[in-house]
Amino acid sequence: MHLSVLLQMAVEGMPDRVVVGPRDGGMTMRELAARSARVGAFLAGRPVDRVALVDLNSAAVPIALFGSAVAGKPFVPINYRLPDDQLRALVQRTAPAVVVVGEGVVRRIGEFEGIEYVTRTELLEIAADAGRPRAVLGAGDPDDIAVLLFTSGTTGAPKAAVLRHRNLASYVVSTVEFAGAGEDEAAIVSVPPYHIAGVSSVLSSTYGGRRVVQVEAFEARGWVAAVREQLVTHAMVVPTMLARVLDVAQDDGGGLPSLRALSYGGGPMPVAVIERALRMLPSVGFVNAYGLTETSSTIALLGPLDHREAFASADPAVRARLGSVGRPVPGVDVSIRGDAGEPLPVGCRGEIWVRGEQVSGEYLGGAGRIRDGWFRTNDAGHLDEVGYLFVHGRLDDVIVRGGENLSPGEIEAVLLAHPAVASAAVVGVPDVEWGEKVVAAVCLEPGFVVEETELREYVRVRLRSTKTPEHIQIRAELPFTETGKLLRRVLREELAVTFTS
Repeated sequence: MHLSVLLQMAVEGMPDRVVVGPRDGGMTMRELAARSARVGAFLAGRPVDRVALVDLNSAAVPIALFGSAVAGKPFVPINYRLPDDQLRALVQRTAPAVVVVGEGVVRRIGEFEGIEYVTRTELLEIAADAGRPRAVLGAGDPDDIAVLLFTSGTTGAPKAAVLRHRNLASYVVSTVEFAGAGEDEAAIVSVPPYHIAGVSSVLSSTYGGRRVVQVEAFEARGWVAAVREQLVTHAMVVPTMLARVLDVAQDDGGGLPSLRALSYGGGPMPVAVIERALRMLPSVGFVNAYGLTETSSTIALLGPLDHREAFASADPAVRARLGSVGRPVPGVDVSIRGDAGEPLPVGCRGEIWVRGEQVSGEYLGGAGRIRDGWFRTNDAGHLDEVGYLFVHGRLDDVIVRGGENLSPGEIEAVLLAHPAVASAAVVGVPDVEWGEKVVAAVCLEPGFVVEETELREYVRVRLRSTKTPEHIQIRAELPFTETGKLLRRVLREELAVTFTS
């Protein structure tokens, strides 16, 4: 299916449903379709190959996404938080392109041949102008590129992950019930538009008919206020956001009375945090969503019933599922493979391989990581006996100490179980004797004081000496991206300055 068809279905089935903004005065599905069609006609008439966006969340995001689809041109949202030189380089790589920009962006990037700037205001004016021509919805080749998303580029120049219309549409159709949302439902979106979750939230909400409340950037008190004021029923956060939201809701005593469902993903969730959330918000259904850019978002879910059953269970194997990402979504197969690509038995750790119509695994100008129809995620994990998937972090993050492979995630989980530890990260730094040695950085819960020796002993008695960090640095904060991913490379470089031997 082409995304233009998805929008056509939504407007035919729910024309008067408010889909973006406040319940009173927000943009209806009919208006979204009309405005996207006008922007689509405008973009189709420009001599460009792509449509980029360098801006915060706003109504321009869904209009630009669907407008690009209608025009038959890939949509390329770019990280506006990058340093100017990196941002400039990515924008140049999109040429020839129309680039939708927020305030001050053009001054940061500069003018280039093949780049045509359109401000957010100008795009919204084009969209709202009833006198402009409209492109026709419902056409397009599902095999065309719908979205290009640049990877983080931690080991070189960022790669552009390719998501075709059929990939994204397959994800939406297999995981969302058409028009299944109630008219009172609203989802808050605070993830940036250049993240796969930002793209999938637009498509899923449109197909399901759920109103979207956009937040330009996450700030805990503002987020909580928006949830309360807009009677938000559904939310998606990353693990670092959830702890801050719980703090605000607990401190002022107001809770989150309208919230019915909260999904989280984008990084490992400390079990203590989700247990706290389950206690504080007993009427909320929690969902852990695991996915990658290359898989068009979610490929495995730990649903509300899974959370409740694991939280209430005295069986250690069932209780442990709170630390899993659940089971594959419909249409996706998951396999754990060894170094040679061989399937591994239940319980064995290896690389997570996935396949399904929503899985792309493709990069612009490159072959991607597809092998016999399977995408190699570069994530380490294992499956339990009933198919729950546990993710242990990136394979690149494995610490090799004296020839032994050590998982940072396993050590981090133990540190996070200590009552004084709020967040933890474990990395390997160069060591003359062992090749690498284990070091950690932790942030403490407010009001707690703990010595490094106590934390090291806490790990040692629960694991073993070779997995015990040789050094644990207590610090005010860890380096995270705005979407909650630990900047492990940055942390490794910082700790190596102090602890390399």
